[in-house]
Amino acid sequence: MLKFIFRTVMILLLLAGALLIYGLVLPAGPTQEKLVQLKPGSSARHIAADLANAGIIRSQYVFLAWHYLHGRKPLKAGEYAFDHPANAREVYDRIVHGDIYFQTLVVPEGYNMFDIAAAIEEAKLGKRDDFLKVARTDTALIRDLDPQAPSLEGYLFPDTYHFTRTQSVHDMAAAMVRRFRQAAKDMGLNQNVHAVVTMASIVEKETGAPEERPEVASVFYNRLEKHMVLATDPSVIYAALLNNRYGGVIHQSDLHFDSPYNTYRTAGLPPGPKTAKTAAGCRKMSLFAVAYLHAGQPGIRYTKSIQFTGIRLDGCTLICAKLLF
Repeated sequence: MLKFIFRTVMILLLLAGALLIYGLVLPAGPTQEKLVQLKPGSSARHIAADLANAGIIRSQYVFLAWHYLHGRKPLKAGEYAFDHPANAREVYDRIVHGDIYFQTLVVPEGYNMFDIAAAIEEAKLGKRDDFLKVARTDTALIRDLDPQAPSLEGYLFPDTYHFTRTQSVHDMAAAMVRRFRQAAKDMGLNQNVHAVVTMASIVEKETGAPEERPEVASVFYNRLEKHMVLATDPSVIYAALLNNRYGGVIHQSDLHFDSPYNTYRTAGLPPGPKTAKTAAGCRKMSLFAVAYLHAGQPGIRYTKSIQFTGIRLDGCTLICAKLLF
């Protein structure tokens, strides 16, 4: 009888050892990248089942046994990338340490909130409309910097970000605003933030040459001092975007569209910025011009007076049809 019990125990131990080796030591998992989402609030049992169902581990029960034998350490939720076979111990260590997968999101200079929202959706980090809702309404994020800001536009700083799919679109917007705050601090931007950022967003769209931006900014500042309309096409485009009427081309009706962002109709700065911009180079120089001619050629010509004709050339507004020197 004792021999039978002993043999039975030995067989069970051998089976347990074989199962342990099979489930814990032998590698499992894909040979190509596979993403697995472990949802926040999931129990250890649920996480083990998700990993087993995804083919990342061989046995959820062995994984759980290892978990209990090692003090039931917290298992961190998130999205994990598995691109080569690994044993359960390696997988367990990664999840304990929170080695989660980050998605890269690039926000170039000149992107507005519509562009950023589209990039977020393309990266499958969130829905376009959800991000736009946050960008349009969650102005509490910048209330201390710009109490009159109508949205987060202009404060979603251009940079390369690394987000997880468990982060909300609010988290992403907040990260961009934090990056803006740091950049503003580094630049010493602590006064007239609204005006500076709004002007920077206009200038950025007017010329792609950084060395021309101070002169272009001077033209717009001079026009403001003379109570002249800024008459800048990018503001017209943004007004059309806000009203879901922009189709890639500016029409004559857009120039007459009633919007505070339409700088052909409304004097002064628009209510707020319209792109992500660093604001660097947006300083006024000792330039007395009130207009410039940019006809698709390198360089810009400046003039002290203008006569408007409404002529358009190469997609740009010819704001000084007659140059009077």
